[in-house]
Amino acid sequence: MIVAAALCPAPPLLVRELTGIDQVVPELRVACLAAAAELAAAIPDVIVVVGPAQQTRTWAEGTLELSKFAPGVRSAATKAADATPGAGSQGVLASAPDLPTSLGIGAWLLTEAGYAGDRILWSVGHDEPTARCADVGAEFPSVRERVALLVMADGSARRTLKAPGYLDDRSAGFDASVEHAIRDGELDLLLSIDAGLARELMASGRPAWQVLAGAMRGRMVTSEIRYCDAPFGVAYLVASLRVATHNRMGGRGG
Repeated sequence: MIVAAALCPAPPLLVRELTGIDQVVPELRVACLAAAAELAAAIPDVIVVVGPAQQTRTWAEGTLELSKFAPGVRSAATKAADATPGAGSQGVLASAPDLPTSLGIGAWLLTEAGYAGDRILWSVGHDEPTARCADVGAEFPSVRERVALLVMADGSARRTLKAPGYLDDRSAGFDASVEHAIRDGELDLLLSIDAGLARELMASGRPAWQVLAGAMRGRMVTSEIRYCDAPFGVAYLVASLRVATHNRMGGRGG
């Protein structure tokens, strides 16, 4: 069953090896680490990290290879693996150059938050239809007895004139509707997001949000919004989702 979930964005600026001593949006990083730490505190048997990518599939455990963002910068996992004979399968996660950014940053957050337990990295294709996203999410509650979800998803990238996609007046309302669905625990509303509109607004998190909705169907959820803003013209939402013991039908969750 799902015992907890968290929603975080996946900008590389979260990784302090890329920003150095000049922290970028430190309050965003603090919020993400707090959300990841709460997942670990739920004592799950496994944490499933979900994020958008080119295709829907699972990935071998690993961490983001930072050199693809900043040549010459190596991840802490790479350095540890170099220093530890036989590392990579003995408790030190190896860097994986092909790992999607969303999953790599999710794995980094879990490690930074002190989580050393089992994890599953699961990407969902950018163009997956809503029904398929919901079906993928519906598989998660049965993965283990106690499952936590870390969903990595960015909102629209067209919030300001300097945003990656320039300004689109529809983006603020789009992001507000996502926030309200999360804030109110009405996750089924995420299934009504128009994939075409999300694509136009460069909201890459759409399939991951809908996977979350599929995983939580029938469950009563309360949420804490830890961060909601659009630095650099991109909408970032961080939330902790707490799952009620009983589902909406009155039975025990599971």
